[in-house]
Amino acid sequence: MGKIGRPGLSRQKRIELWARWKSGQCASDIARALERTKGAIHHVLAFNGGIPPVARRRGPMALMLDEREEISRGIAAGQSIRRIASSLGRSPSTVSREITRHGGRESYRATEADGRAWELALRPKPCRLAGHPELRWRVIEKLALDWSPEQISGWLKREFPADEGLRVSHETIYRSLFVQARGVLKKELLGHLRAGRRMRYPKGGTTPSRLPGQLVDAVSIRERPAEIEDRAVPGHWEGDLLSGTNNSHMATLVERHSRFAMLIKLPGKDSASVVAALSKQVRQLPLQLRRSLTWDRGKEMAEHKNFTIATDVQVYFCDPRSPWQRGSNENTNGLLRQYFPKGTDLSAYSQAYLNKIALRLNQRPRKTLGFETPADRLQAVLR
Repeated sequence: MGKIGRPGLSRQKRIELWARWKSGQCASDIARALERTKGAIHHVLAFNGGIPPVARRRGPMALMLDEREEISRGIAAGQSIRRIASSLGRSPSTVSREITRHGGRESYRATEADGRAWELALRPKPCRLAGHPELRWRVIEKLALDWSPEQISGWLKREFPADEGLRVSHETIYRSLFVQARGVLKKELLGHLRAGRRMRYPKGGTTPSRLPGQLVDAVSIRERPAEIEDRAVPGHWEGDLLSGTNNSHMATLVERHSRFAMLIKLPGKDSASVVAALSKQVRQLPLQLRRSLTWDRGKEMAEHKNFTIATDVQVYFCDPRSPWQRGSNENTNGLLRQYFPKGTDLSAYSQAYLNKIALRLNQRPRKTLGFETPADRLQAVLR
């Protein structure tokens, strides 16, 4: 069991492997540095789900290598168990068990005994989800609804504040999913994670944003009123396009106060089509939810004046290459990639299906809302 996932790597090499992985190096670079194959390195990484294992430490009462060497010298000198134990300040029974466990007087070798003791001392800590069936069931239930581990952890704390048995950290859920040795949660549940990954990867660089489009009379985000910035007043939206294959697109709108999302099917990316679809959707909202819209500088909003005339909603435009100025929308687009991965033909989905996915997102708790759902937060505003 101790050698599973360890392709002939020494302890020091394994430490170096994980240090390089945490620094952002890929498996190929690590393999070259350690003079191993990429497959061997990937096997170690995948077995641990890309999560560095917790560093092991010897117990405070365990025999150390220098003590074992003293035992070996004592055996060679023909000393009795009691005399060896006395020189070490250990009990005779401790020394006797050590010698018997590692080959007896005839075969005892300090270095071999120390290595064998290190392997025998491996005691994996029982996984919390493995020992708590009800907690495991609730986690599986919410993962199947596409909730993130962080959302599940926060919801449990909020829903069962007095029950310590129904608490689990999001890190424990991730480890239970990624680390194969645990075998607590089925691999199929990995498909419900937002990124759909099979292991944890170190953080890398960011994706460059699109070049700005040419807009006439665009009102800068810097002119937005303060009430929009602090999210205190509902009715201010962020918008963007989510693109698929075959020149297919959908519009995504996120309300800043509640993070409530709407998805809009588009017949095309041209500005007339986008503005018409957005106007139709926004006009269905209550007046108190029609205040402003913040968009990036894509050409699809070239006819933003027509949108404002049709809806009485002012449009503000972000600075070039500044997607963080629409942070809620960017985050939602990332969530949507779980349902519409890159390479998906979005034209195949009906508006009814988009509404279904939006509902699922809006019924998922959000950390930024204190683990309330966007739907609940918006409903509270409309009462």
